[in-house]
Amino acid sequence: MIKYNLTIKEMPENERPREKLIRYGSDTLSNSELLAILLRTGSKKQSALELANTVLSSDNNGIRFLAKCTAEELSAIKGIGESKACQIIAAIELGKRLSRSTLESKKAIRAPKDVKDIFINDMRFLEKEHFKVVFLNTKNEVIAFETISIGSLNASIVHPREVFNRAIKKSSASIILLHNHPSGNCEPSKEDINVTKRLMEAGKIIGIEVLDHIIIGDGDYFSLKENSLI
Repeated sequence: MIKYNLTIKEMPENERPREKLIRYGSDTLSNSELLAILLRTGSKKQSALELANTVLSSDNNGIRFLAKCTAEELSAIKGIGESKACQIIAAIELGKRLSRSTLESKKAIRAPKDVKDIFINDMRFLEKEHFKVVFLNTKNEVIAFETISIGSLNASIVHPREVFNRAIKKSSASIILLHNHPSGNCEPSKEDINVTKRLMEAGKIIGIEVLDHIIIGDGDYFSLKENSLI
């Protein structure tokens, strides 16, 4: 029995991903349909939609795989060449940059949720702990942010000298500490609390206040200040 693969052009017009997006909006499309639009074409044996499903099922993490994959990893999937891999990587990077674009307008931080909203999409899928510092001016507006250290799955090593040297150079009035838990559980460890208190003490001496330490998990966050741990 010959297996017949239906191409996207052979699908009913109102079922084709591109036409569905135009008619009903991008939020009505499935992950595979959105990816199929990026891929544009399939392979000799698969339509673009089938190839998209192959990509999404190539890793147990599904769509999360795309947030951390490399062009080399994508190119290794049959039917995905260098060109298609670069298209996907570029789209993912644009999404990450868009999520950070609010920093360009000097977003004011009024609550821990504001910090979470800016950074969660960029940090929730990281496989190692990234310790960042958000630098604020006297109006609690974001000046900039920097990654201070990248630790193991269990801990980040942070020295006050590294944190406040950058804060002074940025003329920061205050800072917010931020790191992710690759496990997805955003509850702070004893080390998280100890590091925070150590940096707060250093900040008092220097005159740059540590306002909070926020931990990013998988879709959630934990503020040490909101939870009265500092």
